[in-house]
Amino acid sequence: MIHDLEVRDLQVNADERGHLAEVYREDWNEYDISPEMSYYSMTYPGIIRAWHRHLEGQIDHFVCPQGRIKVGIYDERENSPTEGELNTFVIGEHNQQMVRIPGDCWHGFKAIGDEPSILINYPTKLYDYDEPDEERIPYDADRIPLDWEEPPHE
Repeated sequence: MIHDLEVRDLQVNADERGHLAEVYREDWNEYDISPEMSYYSMTYPGIIRAWHRHLEGQIDHFVCPQGRIKVGIYDERENSPTEGELNTFVIGEHNQQMVRIPGDCWHGFKAIGDEPSILINYPTKLYDYDEPDEERIPYDADRIPLDWEEPPHE
């Protein structure tokens, strides 16, 4: 697994009414999570939102409570023990997890399945509309060895 990348299984409490899953708790000590904000996005099936990274220390925490997404994370950090490694995960209704993404790694996701997907993110920095901490490249950039159509490596 990429250095500083973490995945947490979320507890899902289900009964005849539906289910409830905790997506953030202050007492999750294994995470250094202190979000500055939270947002959610809805993505239509087959849409790819990639690639971007944050160079000012932001860490993202992805959760997909509805639908399914394939998350890709690529470590291009110089001097990282996992430089050049790629990790993919499929998370969503069937697999409730939080993925902690080192912001300086390239990351993105694709909505998979037949239904729109909801992504919730808990970033550790506020979004700056005037000077966003974001570098972007196209989802099909040759420098990242991920074919979004191939099955994920879980």
